[in-house]
Amino acid sequence: MAELENIQNLRENFKKQNKSCFILGASGATGKELLKEILKQKLFSNVTIIGRRKLTFEEVAYQNVNQQVVDFEKLDEYSAAFQGPDVGFCCLGTTKAKGGAGEAEVKIEELNFDCCTIFKPVLILRDREESRPLEWCARKILGCLSHVMSITALSVPISTLARAMVNNAVNPSNKKVELLENKDIHMIGNQDEKQTS
Repeated sequence: MAELENIQNLRENFKKQNKSCFILGASGATGKELLKEILKQKLFSNVTIIGRRKLTFEEVAYQNVNQQVVDFEKLDEYSAAFQGPDVGFCCLGTTKAKGGAGEAEVKIEELNFDCCTIFKPVLILRDREESRPLEWCARKILGCLSHVMSITALSVPISTLARAMVNNAVNPSNKKVELLENKDIHMIGNQDEKQTS
C-alpha cells in the first residue's frame, strides 16, 4: 500500500489530471455506493457505468453519468466500452456464491493491468433488499459487539468500502497487484476522519 499522504491534496491533484473512470456492477449495493461517492467527490471528468441493462437515476447528480450496456457472455464484442477510461472499478459479485470464491482474482491478474487493487472485505455492513438470514444475524451480532470492541477485523460498512476504493484510486500502490482486506480498507476509507481529528 502506498504511503498515506494528505488525502485532500491528493484529491485536488487527481482532479487536475482530468481522468475518467468506468464502474462495472453499479446496479449492486457496492457499485451504487461507489458511484455515489465518486460523484460526491467530483474526482473524475467522465464517469461511465457498464452493465447488463440501462439504469434509471432520478437525482440531478447522475445526469452526466454515461452508460454502456454490454452482454457479459460476449465481452469480446464490447471491448470498445472498456477503451479510454483511466481507472476501472469492478463491483461484480460480493459473495462467494455470486463472486466465484477466488476465481475472479486469478482472472483479473491474467488481464495484466498496470495496477490492480482487489478489495476483499469479510462482511460488508449494509441493508439488503434480498433476504439473507445468516447475514442479517451476523450484522445484528456485530452491531452489538461494536459497542464493546473494535470489529474492524470482521466487517466493513459499505460507505467505508466505497470511500476506500476512491481514496485508493487517488493514491495507488506501487505494486502491480494488491489485495486489501478489512484492516487496510478501514484505514484507507477513514483517512478523512483521521486527518480532521
